[in-house]
Amino acid sequence: MFRSIKRFWNSLFGSESDISLGIYGPPNAGKSTLANKISEDLTGEELSNVSEVPHETREVEKKEKAVLEYDGKKVQMNLLDMPGISTKVDFKDFTQYGIDEGEAKNRAKEATKGVVEAIKWLDDVDACLVLFDSTEDPYTQVNVTIVGNLEAKDIPILVVANKIDKEDADPEAVKEAFPQHPFLEISAKEEENIEKLYKEITHRLS
Repeated sequence: MFRSIKRFWNSLFGSESDISLGIYGPPNAGKSTLANKISEDLTGEELSNVSEVPHETREVEKKEKAVLEYDGKKVQMNLLDMPGISTKVDFKDFTQYGIDEGEAKNRAKEATKGVVEAIKWLDDVDACLVLFDSTEDPYTQVNVTIVGNLEAKDIPILVVANKIDKEDADPEAVKEAFPQHPFLEISAKEEENIEKLYKEITHRLS
């Protein structure tokens, strides 16, 4: 409700502020890959580092004044790539990728701070893409917590099932897990259905 009032007030005086669009989800769902694709398309620059190591993004990455124009509609936004949300960050998650114990513990500490930062940002985002790995079980405590927190804040959500290029992808399971929200399936890596994503963003936020 507050976000709708704010947008109406700004538009009434011709001073619509940038829309803050957060990309949320669990670690390794492909958030940074998607953020980089959107940022590169809209600004010519990538936004985040991408790695197979979980929690590669450990602080909020932000690209301001990203302008999306699609089908005659225009959205100017602050694009926010959020650290992966997790109930617990274990340094052993990093040692499995050949990172020594000291660096792994440091990364775990940074990742935990990143989760807290991402949650704090819920007070400032106007809408969210909630990204899930369609090869993983969507019915997890982390996933339910992410969506529940966004719902509690009355933040508009687009549920996105990523990695549909994978042989074991099951995007329908993601759709069935969160049927109360609009849904789209994509492959950020293979850039599949990205145009459909842009259409959804402009349709819902312009």
